[in-house]
Amino acid sequence: MITRFEELDWQTTPIGDLMLRRRTEPAVGQEIYEVKLGDEYLMSSLFTVAEEELANLGLAAVVGDDLSVLVGGLGLGYTAVAALRDARVASLTVIDRLGAVIGWHERKLLPASAELVEDARTSLVEDDFFAVMRSAPAEGHRGYSAILLDVDHSPRHQLDPTHADLYDAAGLRALDRHLAAGGVFALWSDDPPDDEFMVELNAVFDDAVAHIVDFDNPVTDGVSSNTVYVARSRGAGSVSLDAAGRTQPREEA
Repeated sequence: MITRFEELDWQTTPIGDLMLRRRTEPAVGQEIYEVKLGDEYLMSSLFTVAEEELANLGLAAVVGDDLSVLVGGLGLGYTAVAALRDARVASLTVIDRLGAVIGWHERKLLPASAELVEDARTSLVEDDFFAVMRSAPAEGHRGYSAILLDVDHSPRHQLDPTHADLYDAAGLRALDRHLAAGGVFALWSDDPPDDEFMVELNAVFDDAVAHIVDFDNPVTDGVSSNTVYVARSRGAGSVSLDAAGRTQPREEA
């Protein structure tokens, strides 16, 4: 039996004080893991459906095998582990700005850690995802089959104001350089679908879809929802996405 709150780690980071804690949740009668940045709650293992659906919906839209996947934002690891469960994934790179978060998983402090770090396909990289996207891809890089992003609360509500430029058309074009032709960009958001962001997304990508992901919320005894955006890099040839985000042949003009 653990105490009501148990602090597993606390570190000062460039964007604030970061805490990992474990606690019991009376609403579900189980222990959960939470991350706080300063006074702000970042994530909880109580709600992981949408984080996993970020990987599931994103990879469902990718055609082919031998996939190379980039995840922006490690967090509790649920998006990365869901991606690894797709047998087509040959390599998974996860970029996180905070070395402390990578250290949690390397120390196997979290429920998903062992499955993540013990998989030979996984590489954990301490870096600024947004700076990497602004930079040109390395010479000879073939491009990722999918880029899955879960860092900010939403395109409008960023953890760091320096992230904002990724969510306009120019920033999305910079990100698109890192995708293979026909590769997929998927983004988690805590907000409802954003029409203005969809305009920016459609200016750069094909077949953009905003999926509403509903999940049970035992704290409110109701249903909550997040949004997962999925869009395809241009040059996909004869493949498009249907309304459910599944691949289908593109109709001839």
